[in-house]
Amino acid sequence: MSALDDQLRDGIAKIRKADIVVGIPSFRNAGTIGHVAATVARGLREHFRDARVALINADGGSEDGTRDRVRENAKDIPVAVGRYVGPPGKGSAFHAIFEGAVSLDAKACAVVDSDLRSITPQWIERLAGPVLRGEADYVTPLYARHKHDGTITNSIAYPLTRALYGLRIRQPIGGEFGFHTDLARAYLAQPVWDTDVARFGIDIFMTTTAVARHARVVQAFLGAKVHDPKDPAADLGPMFTQVVGTLFRLAAEHEAIWREVTGSRAVPVVGDPEPVEPEAIEVDPARLRAKADSLAADQKELWKDVLTAPVPRAIGPDGWARIVFDFLAAALRHPGESERLARGLLPLYYSRVAEFVDEARDMTTTQSEDIVELGARAMEKAKEKRATSDSLARSESTSGVEAARRKP
Repeated sequence: MSALDDQLRDGIAKIRKADIVVGIPSFRNAGTIGHVAATVARGLREHFRDARVALINADGGSEDGTRDRVRENAKDIPVAVGRYVGPPGKGSAFHAIFEGAVSLDAKACAVVDSDLRSITPQWIERLAGPVLRGEADYVTPLYARHKHDGTITNSIAYPLTRALYGLRIRQPIGGEFGFHTDLARAYLAQPVWDTDVARFGIDIFMTTTAVARHARVVQAFLGAKVHDPKDPAADLGPMFTQVVGTLFRLAAEHEAIWREVTGSRAVPVVGDPEPVEPEAIEVDPARLRAKADSLAADQKELWKDVLTAPVPRAIGPDGWARIVFDFLAAALRHPGESERLARGLLPLYYSRVAEFVDEARDMTTTQSEDIVELGARAMEKAKEKRATSDSLARSESTSGVEAARRKP
């Protein structure tokens, strides 16, 4: 089923052909999307003068003038604006952007969020340029985010992706990406567009699929990310469930790819990373712990089935890594239960983020990266330990079978 409404389809048909497509998903972003669209247009004009370019805005049905702001601020380049078709969510908007990029036979595509306040024209060059020049197939963002921003990334998306697939992709769900249109075709071919991939699962789906297809991955340094932040205690429950549920399901699907991976390696960076102290975000650890307590009662029976040890009073990096791999092991046994398992992990995520806030209280964002890296190494060790135990279990099982066969 097409994700393009008639207006989007007609707009793309009028453009006919493009070398580079930049997509912006949106829903009620009239206050910020004009700046984003103007910056995208400027980036395309300044950095890709000889290329055919286009902007696609896939909107979720905004009634606040969001689409009008795009048209008003991106006048100098071809623009297709319309409503996507499919379940409400960012992933459905990306579905439409992928379809548009393929229809235009683009060589490179980039996507950027609609609430960005720190986007610059250089972002467009660093996201799309490496793909257009044939230097990469997939570009992830590398930017400074305040220590309290990106808690799903810091606590699980980055460290678990790194541990499983062996690549230190710092922002696997960052929101801004560049990719070859062959990857867009691969995304479109997957039967996932009525799942959580159509919502917040889209970013981890894109990154994991690219890695599983052995795409050449680079990271683009973009400076600080300033956007509309979300309070972990108030806003991130559905996002966590959708991201982690998708991550678990894909881990089960690609187990043969990551099972033998050990350690991790750095991913090349485009641009020169510089220390940046982003705009401060306040998070209340007491509120996070209260949220964890309010959800825990409904999950304790599940914890009994999943966890290999009691939940520690204070969940540090090692304890968190063990818990995550306990849940991952359950997801590998029962891939169809990935979303339920992600909900079961949610209160423990709140507890871990509260601990992180306390640990990083007197640190700058740059200093707090040491805690994130400690957590990533703990995930790698947890995977190695689990792999050793699994190998031993298989060995013992095989020995038992052979012994049984030798009995008279």
